Amino acid sequence: MLPRAFICLLLFLVLSVFSRATLPQEIYKTVGKVKLTIDIDTPDDWKPSDKRPAIVFFFGGGWNTGTPSGFKSQAEYFAKRGMVCLRPDYRVRSRQNVPPDKCVEDGISAMRWVRANAARLGIDPDRIVASGGSAGGHIAACTFFTTAINAPTDDKTVSPQPNAMVLYFAVLDLYVRYQKYGPNVWEGMSASTAKKVSPLQLMRKGIPPTLLVCGTEDSNCKYNKEFEAKAKKLGAKVESLYAEGQPHAFLGRPGWFDKVIARVDAFLVGLGYLAPMPEDAPVTPVKGPKKGGKKGGGKK
Repeated sequence: MLPRAFICLLLFLVLSVFSRATLPQEIYKTVGKVKLTIDIDTPDDWKPSDKRPAIVFFFGGGWNTGTPSGFKSQAEYFAKRGMVCLRPDYRVRSRQNVPPDKCVEDGISAMRWVRANAARLGIDPDRIVASGGSAGGHIAACTFFTTAINAPTDDKTVSPQPNAMVLYFAVLDLYVRYQKYGPNVWEGMSASTAKKVSPLQLMRKGIPPTLLVCGTEDSNCKYNKEFEAKAKKLGAKVESLYAEGQPHAFLGRPGWFDKVIARVDAFLVGLGYLAPMPEDAPVTPVKGPKKGGKKGGGKK
């Protein structure tokens, strides 16, 4: 017979692991044989009964490649700051042979899943941020703007629309690209569908508070600036960080990870999603990407 102390210790360890076992990764959607997962990072003092702000990070990779690990550094940072951070996988061309509108469909499904499961995830359903880099920034923006694309398995009574957006060098107009390069640019996607997943073609009132981050040497920068101007005319709260002289996906360049994450932090503090950072605290309590890396970025 096992000693009582050993049994108590074993029970404690099992309960500790089991209570968090569903959090590191869950399946939010199944499409045929494809199971799409979502990685979840929580604060150290997280409890299921919490009502914390959440941020959903969509990786970049040109709708062709990429993995949820692309935003791991940002997720670790904001989990330490008190947010629940989620990083969904979604279908891409290289693995599932899908065009960008299917990536958007999965992003919308992921946002619905987060809001539908907010109560058990310790999330405030009225403080969910959509974020992402490059193609992931496009998907994040589409979770608000795209209303004509929905997965048949989605619960359409649950809104996928974020309460705020943080868009890193986002691609905001696929329709313009379609017109420029023709139907071969994205096999399997029509011009009308390209318009349905182009935020700049879908501008309307009610845009949530948004922070735009983009390098001035990025070809997407002019579209980010156009978005900012149009959104402000519609009464939206839009802030921006245009990194002078920087190209696309510049977060891995020396010093920029800290600058950008501090700016995002300040934006979320301004919304009341985070408490102000103590003056004596380090700017980033987690390590950013290595020099030359593209964490949170990816190809256009």
